Amino acid sequence: MCLRQCENRKVNHSKYSVVFYLIDIRKSSDHQYELSIMKISVTLLLSMLLSYALIGQIEIRTDLDLTPDHFPKDGVPKGELKGPFNFYSKIMKGTVRQYWLFIPAQNDPSKPASVLVFHDGYRSRHPEGSIRAPQVMENLIAKGEMPVTIGIFITPGNRSKDYPNDLGWRNPNNRAQEYDALSDRYARFIVDEILPEVAKQYNLTDDLEQRVIEGTSSGAIAAFTVAWHRPEVFRKVYSAIGSYVSIGFRPNETPIKLGGQDYPALIRREPIRPIRIFVQDGINDLSNEWGNWFLANQQMVSAMEYANKKADKKELTGPRYQVTTVWTDGEHNDKHAGALLPEGLKWLWADAK
Repeated sequence: MCLRQCENRKVNHSKYSVVFYLIDIRKSSDHQYELSIMKISVTLLLSMLLSYALIGQIEIRTDLDLTPDHFPKDGVPKGELKGPFNFYSKIMKGTVRQYWLFIPAQNDPSKPASVLVFHDGYRSRHPEGSIRAPQVMENLIAKGEMPVTIGIFITPGNRSKDYPNDLGWRNPNNRAQEYDALSDRYARFIVDEILPEVAKQYNLTDDLEQRVIEGTSSGAIAAFTVAWHRPEVFRKVYSAIGSYVSIGFRPNETPIKLGGQDYPALIRREPIRPIRIFVQDGINDLSNEWGNWFLANQQMVSAMEYANKKADKKELTGPRYQVTTVWTDGEHNDKHAGALLPEGLKWLWADAK
């Protein structure tokens, strides 16, 4: 018997997608033919039942792309993107990085501006990228769907005297050491160095509800880590294709360094942080030696839901995790992270415009 895949047909079911594979069977004997038909029928039945079971549990968004908020609009006041500026950290010794500032046209120096920190600043501020955050901010601010906000777009550090001028879209060489570590060092860098640096020139808010920190991939776990360690400064997080996996895990070091895979356990066992988080990931995200990204993101959400239920059951006072999720059919890239940015920012600021 010869089996070959002859067609890959996608069938839309409401907002979900199910893929069926049609099999061409070539008979070599009657017995083999009947046996093969039986095996294939059972396999298809089980696959279909499993697919529909998953569909019943998880909504998968499809066909996501850039929205009208990602493009310039007539009549919308134009903000200014300033930079890049070089920054040499005392906390991240031996590194240099660049950052850009987006200053909206509506910014009034006499009034504190809200703050939005973006990781992987080169990509997230790029006008031809998948995120295009300055343009999204410009449009949302004009419509009153987010407050007047200064955007801080910061790259990871590079271990060099000067920042390489030929990196382009590639990552600086200290990214994993900063973004994927669970210690408080990167949080201290953002809170104790970057915010004061920008505040030298601009009037930034002290209102906790008016600050958001954002990231994709390892930038997402970096954003969460800042909120985890310093919720008195940042408690609103935009997390897309988050790398809550073992990239930063160092079992052979003394002391052992935890990795992103440890966050669900920490969330379940430690006191609840007052974090409001928008979570996106795709069913086609990575699965490799570091972990399975889609499952890792689901584990994060499950852990926060468990922590809330435990606190409710014990009738504990205090904060609860505020979580919304968007599961997509995306891969490990910025496409869906960028497409959902307007929706995510509006949700994060819905209670504080």
